Amino acid sequence: MFKHIKLIDRYIIGKYLGTFLFTMIIFSVVIVIFDVSEKLDDFYKNNAPLSKVVFQYYAGFVPFYLNFLSPLINFIAVIFFTAKMADQTEIVPILSSGVTFRRFLWPYFLSSFVIFAVTLVFNLFIIPETNQLKVDFENIYIKPQKDNNKMYTHMQLDQNTYVYIENFDNNQKIGYKFSLEKFKGDELVEKTMAERIVWDSVKRNWNMETYSVRKVDGLKESMAYGEKKRIKIDMRPTDFELFDNIYEAMNMNELNSRIEKEKIRGTGVMERLLLEKYKRFINPFSAFILTLMGVSLSSRKVRGGVGLPLGIGIFLSFTYILFNQFATMFSLKGNLPPLIAVCIPNVIFGILGLYLLAKAPK
Repeated sequence: MFKHIKLIDRYIIGKYLGTFLFTMIIFSVVIVIFDVSEKLDDFYKNNAPLSKVVFQYYAGFVPFYLNFLSPLINFIAVIFFTAKMADQTEIVPILSSGVTFRRFLWPYFLSSFVIFAVTLVFNLFIIPETNQLKVDFENIYIKPQKDNNKMYTHMQLDQNTYVYIENFDNNQKIGYKFSLEKFKGDELVEKTMAERIVWDSVKRNWNMETYSVRKVDGLKESMAYGEKKRIKIDMRPTDFELFDNIYEAMNMNELNSRIEKEKIRGTGVMERLLLEKYKRFINPFSAFILTLMGVSLSSRKVRGGVGLPLGIGIFLSFTYILFNQFATMFSLKGNLPPLIAVCIPNVIFGILGLYLLAKAPK
């Protein structure tokens, strides 16, 4: 691959990645300024320490939004420096020297591959960790739950085990009116009830308080009572979280594990989990699609310099982000399969990119 990189390729790659990094820095400053102005009242109202605002919230906030806006940043960067090259009559001599437009796209492809690879690594390994910082801060200092109790929870732990908790306090990690039923086929073989069930964060299990255990063996039944008993079940306090943003902070192992559990439990969050998983893998491909569109749009010299291509590029990149949001909402509210919802914007804009490529100057 690298032996085919010529001087003009290094020039374009340097322009591409340099403009991309510079645009990211500008966007970082702008989004932080706007966010501070919007969240300042929340920081004061909830007594957020300055150290946590800087080193926890914004340490997670900036990577999250740069990752979210990377298609916009990428598109603007490509259009800006390509339109400038066209305005300075740098592209016409390249194509007139016998270089095909496909060959002209080669350094753009290499640059977009770098952005794709970095974005994919960030999506899979780094963004979930920085999101954890942001989510923990938001749930305490920006949008704390006034009532952090989850009511009337039914949950299937495995093929034969069912749990019911009338009220779970997420702050204290305590469940009230706990019931655990075990079946063998269609027959109930054991039912455990407790007034309270308390999470032990040290031993990573639950303690039942004021409990009873009923066992059924055909026509024989037995009852046992007690004040306190430890119980190990495949259930964690995170299963009762009320916040919607916790999935953004899960690493891939946690996300895959939660998806497997959700297949059994069916608590209604499968679409959110699958959307989060598919986005991490598919969204980085926008680097190739938007690069193709950007070069095709801005490689022709037009009157007015870079203004018109840049304006079109900003409009299309915002449209791409809007399509992503609409597809997500259709998946969550309209039963659109998550994989299709994540792919739709890339497919539509990929087709548009091929059309613009066919119309680009050769």
